[in-house]
Amino acid sequence: MTFSALTILVLGLIAVVFMAVGLWAYSTANRLDRLHVRSDKSWQALDAALARRSVVVRAVALGSMASDPERSQRLTILADNAERADREDREVVENALSGALSSIDIETLRPQLVAELADAEARVLIARRFHNDAVRDTLAIRSRPLVRILHLGGTAPLPTYFEITERAKPSAATGLTLDSNRTSSRVVLLDETGKVLLMQGHDPMVPEVSFWFTIGGGVLAGETLRAAAVREIAEETGKVADPDQLRGPMWRRVAVFPFNGELIRSEELFFALQVPHFEPSQSGFTEVERHAITGHRWCDAEEIGKLNEAGETVYPYDLADLLDEARAVVAKGVQPEVRSIR
Repeated sequence: MTFSALTILVLGLIAVVFMAVGLWAYSTANRLDRLHVRSDKSWQALDAALARRSVVVRAVALGSMASDPERSQRLTILADNAERADREDREVVENALSGALSSIDIETLRPQLVAELADAEARVLIARRFHNDAVRDTLAIRSRPLVRILHLGGTAPLPTYFEITERAKPSAATGLTLDSNRTSSRVVLLDETGKVLLMQGHDPMVPEVSFWFTIGGGVLAGETLRAAAVREIAEETGKVADPDQLRGPMWRRVAVFPFNGELIRSEELFFALQVPHFEPSQSGFTEVERHAITGHRWCDAEEIGKLNEAGETVYPYDLADLLDEARAVVAKGVQPEVRSIR
């Protein structure tokens, strides 16, 4: 039995088509798998942001107990309901909580509590947008006819959007308007023992509330993140750092907080750098830093925990648990992938 040239050509074309379809199906299935993982992780991040908001709401309720006990009780009940709600009921109860938050008189709250509430609300809105973006991208592929016919989505359930009330004001339920929206470059500055250098400071408008934070500050116009990090190290410690030795950015944190009479939203990108132990100098402080920074300390995870327990909050919140990761980033000497922290 012999085949003509035309038959061979046709069979070859059919084989090529089957191979192309197979490769497309394989790559599409892999892409869908990654999208499902992305939507699952984005939901976990949204769930964590919503849970944190409930915690802050209970603190707000406690703070308003004396002035309005009825509203305080209602806020506590709504926060509890939101935490216990099943996925299918979550939108309804979270929107009820949002409605209750909009009626709060922020003038009756402590400044730090206002900042916590603004930050929690901002994180919910950001996480919700990331989640819905992931759902949109997944559904866009899952809805294609050939994808449905070939069952490339497997048995994974279709992800669903999460709709929650968004306010026009970026500071969300606090009723405040942002005065500044900035990008900040921060550095986890480690010595040879693995301790991190923290600065102690306070809001010039609220000098009685002390907190601790890593080296860093806002990125200037035309400045790169790495250049800003090196500049901030020099300003706040007197140390001249090599930008090529910086590792990162490794973490991303979005924070909303009051400072010096303004409400600021800051997107913070964190680098890691290890240097020999040294005593920081204040000679490079800016005018604001001279009024706001009151001290410094090299700390390990245990010492960070003690500061938090003493009521002197350390930012970022989970720094004690993150130190090992920062040390590993420095030790490996490679540029890590950026991930979100709080």
